[in-house]
Amino acid sequence: MAGKSGRTIQSVQKNSLKSTLLSWEGALAILFIALNIFNSIISPSYTVTNVLREMPKYLCEIFMLFPMAYILILGDIDISVGSIVCLSATMGCFVCNTGLPVGLSFLTCLAVGTLCGLLNGIILTTFTELPAMIVTLGTQIIFRGIAEITLGSGGSVSLKNTAGYNAIAGKVGIVPIVFFLVIIAAVIFTVILAKTTFGRKLYAIGSNRTAAHYAGINVQKCRLIVYTIMGLMAGLCGMFLTSALFGANTTTGQNFEMDVIAMAVFGGIATTGGKGNLIGGIISAFIIVLLRIALGQINLNSQLILVIIGALLIIAVLIPGISSSFKAKQKMKAVE
Repeated sequence: MAGKSGRTIQSVQKNSLKSTLLSWEGALAILFIALNIFNSIISPSYTVTNVLREMPKYLCEIFMLFPMAYILILGDIDISVGSIVCLSATMGCFVCNTGLPVGLSFLTCLAVGTLCGLLNGIILTTFTELPAMIVTLGTQIIFRGIAEITLGSGGSVSLKNTAGYNAIAGKVGIVPIVFFLVIIAAVIFTVILAKTTFGRKLYAIGSNRTAAHYAGINVQKCRLIVYTIMGLMAGLCGMFLTSALFGANTTTGQNFEMDVIAMAVFGGIATTGGKGNLIGGIISAFIIVLLRIALGQINLNSQLILVIIGALLIIAVLIPGISSSFKAKQKMKAVE
């Protein structure tokens, strides 16, 4: 379009290559490439075939990244997801071992997860003054406690009939089925967040909950939906984790909440709400998954892996603050 000066004004701003590379997502993409080079150097076993073989047990967590990103954008948090995975997997195993059709076992995983997420949502939307951190800490203890009581003194359950779970643990060529499902889920959740009215409502609620309410957005309904979806995806995670491990125990899903929150925050999603997108979260999720696989291949202590992920989480939180401070100083100098 031509302005009065005769210049042509672009209706859509073009992003330069430089600005793309300097964006958070661009930096993560570069880090992803660098990480693969680093992994191949430290681990002789880091090949495409080996990585794809080890991926399924780690990919399960990414299912929970998508709704966790929604929850963080709302300005909330859910730290009960690991316990929901444990309870879902446990109940799914017990149903499968009764001799019922394996489809009912799958449905049990999804139903238990959905009910747990719905319970979180009902509590938080009924008692709106309660902080999400405290509520989900309480339900985290309750859900894992129920799983431990169900598992009994042995503390574990193994699948007696693995045929059905073998089917969903299958591959297309050398690529696990779960990988394709993660990609499909990534596309669906990304489109919903970026292109739909529901996604815009989440950003509005996270930016200013009171203003969103007065703008006509049903804040509590949106929160209830997102927490319920979180439970559903945790149940899905439990189902595929069972297919990878052929059982469940009292430690199933332990620390998953930390991993999933780390994926989201390292991907540029603000814990304060209203900021971030799933593109960065998806890249960061695969960075963490590949890092776990490579460090596991060289038999690095699992606790040290947690330390590295925790450090990444702290760095991800610090960088935006440091960047804002630097920009503020630059503006002050320009004014002077």
